[in-house]
Amino acid sequence: MPFGLVNAPYFFSKLMSQVLENCESFAVPYLDDIAINSNNWEDHLKHVNEVLKRIGDANLTIKPSKCKFAQTRTKYLGHVVGSGVRTPAEAKIKAVLDFRTPTSKTQIRAFLGLAGYYAHYVKNLSVIAAPLTNVLKGKVKRESIIWTKECNHAFEELKRRLTQKPALYAPDYKKEFIVQSDASDLGMGVVLSQRDAENEEHPILYLSKKISDAELKYSATERECATIIYAIKKLKYYLDQGSATYSNGRVKSYNLQNFPVFKEPLKIFVSIL
Repeated sequence: MPFGLVNAPYFFSKLMSQVLENCESFAVPYLDDIAINSNNWEDHLKHVNEVLKRIGDANLTIKPSKCKFAQTRTKYLGHVVGSGVRTPAEAKIKAVLDFRTPTSKTQIRAFLGLAGYYAHYVKNLSVIAAPLTNVLKGKVKRESIIWTKECNHAFEELKRRLTQKPALYAPDYKKEFIVQSDASDLGMGVVLSQRDAENEEHPILYLSKKISDAELKYSATERECATIIYAIKKLKYYLDQGSATYSNGRVKSYNLQNFPVFKEPLKIFVSIL
């Protein structure tokens, strides 16, 4: 396929999906990159052989010098993955560390884009970044900005957290998930985690969302309920696979017999739940 065609990525991705049909459990294609994962050496040989066979049957070729085989850890799409753990790639961490203090909206957007790619690694990222996203508000797209102490603190805190080499663990769908959520005047935060054989709790991913102007009008209980709904919707894929324990220390217990006297937003939240 010629380089430069605007629809080339779409058609090549579609082709690779067809070539690796029914191999989704061990082969993950992204354009011309394929990651093959296995639990043991014997399975890995079978999986690699199957992928190579399908590539050959499709009259496609690969360049051996660009391939890596039998890796316990490897770089893939800006992450280092292996042994059930993934971390941000060193080059990306360095890019965050070397990012200079923004002096324009364009530079703020660039930093938030870089940080946002690793949002699942940082607890309450959207909440921390709120002072930066607030600078981007308004219809006027002028480049000049007012860099406040709050902006600088948010910028440095995001850099600090992203450069602490955070790690996320692969989900085990045979084990129970743990979902924790919290809400504040700034945003909503969610953590999905599991316990290992030693009963150590490990994060699978973090989610966060900045509070909207409408949500600022909610009561504390309504905001916590909205956070629970946000978590369930975002984590639906994981929660549909098995059981989960939900933890939220701020939501009180309510007798549903009192449902008629609940305020309207709370009625809606309870109905959804």
